[in-house]
Amino acid sequence: MKKITTLMLLIAFQFASAQITSSATVNNKVTTYKNGYNGMEYIVTSKKETVIVSTFNSKLNIKSEIAEKIYNYYNQNKDNSYQDGDTITIHGNDAKVTGRFVVTKKGKLIAVEFYYEKVEWNSGLTELYKKNIG
Repeated sequence: MKKITTLMLLIAFQFASAQITSSATVNNKVTTYKNGYNGMEYIVTSKKETVIVSTFNSKLNIKSEIAEKIYNYYNQNKDNSYQDGDTITIHGNDAKVTGRFVVTKKGKLIAVEFYYEKVEWNSGLTELYKKNIG
């Protein structure tokens, strides 16, 4: 009887740990998306320069916050400690966004462009931008 009780407890433990593992897998789902938002999100003017932050392939509910953080990243790295086309990661309140960072300067006008490549939501969902091919 003692062996049967031990075996039943072992089987119950296996089922419980299998349930925990499968629910964690559901929360860490990876999907793709094709229809992001493109546009100028943030404009900052001063006597020395005008900076326009544009985002491409962005997600609607986080695009304003991420654009502001991209400007802050640019502003902190004005000494060109970045390379044009670098992949950077921006941490927002709801998600962590990874993308390509491009800066174009023409006189006093500076265009800062950020192309979303991956959005890692706090819920565990990861969305990858997928270009239309064909």
